[in-house]
Amino acid sequence: MPLALPAGGIFFSLMIPDPAGPQRWQPLAQRSQLQTRVFAVLGRTYRHPVRRIEREFVVIDAPDWVNVVAHTADDRLVLVRQFRYGMDGFSLEVPGGIVEPGEDPVAAGVRELQEETGYAGTSARLLGSVRPNPAIQANHCHLVLVEGVTLAHAQAWDPDEEIEVTTPTVAEALALAHSGQIVHALALNALMLFEPVWRARRAGI
Repeated sequence: MPLALPAGGIFFSLMIPDPAGPQRWQPLAQRSQLQTRVFAVLGRTYRHPVRRIEREFVVIDAPDWVNVVAHTADDRLVLVRQFRYGMDGFSLEVPGGIVEPGEDPVAAGVRELQEETGYAGTSARLLGSVRPNPAIQANHCHLVLVEGVTLAHAQAWDPDEEIEVTTPTVAEALALAHSGQIVHALALNALMLFEPVWRARRAGI
């Protein structure tokens, strides 16, 4: 319930926790606020099922993404370094990109790996899928492991892409992640899911 001090004082809003836990807000309406080349900005109106209040929340509607852990037979990972406009600087990452409508995420990962780096592998599987920022984004990022990769094709960059490909050992790549030299959150997600797989294999598990 709200608590208020006398005029001129500080206003506090105190919500009594619901013993049943957080409630699922009910969607009522959706409108387009902005359409860009890479995502749409939506206004979604929800109603709280108990308090009956209605609010419009901003949602970024982007396509699903894929990030790829590309592992060579001699225990290296394929990383890419490129200029990122959002951070106004260079970022060291795993390869990745957009999942096209109707495209299988693993197939998208294999395609993006080949386009960005020229590498192709002998097998590919899904490590997992995450929500990049569920507070304001509606999409998924799929994390794919491609194994036995070798340089097999010419790169096929998008018009504005310029990519430097590096192949550190797995241990070196994980050290870069743990030391803060890889700062792309979704790349770190991919490496986090790959690390226990790699360590289990090294231990013969």
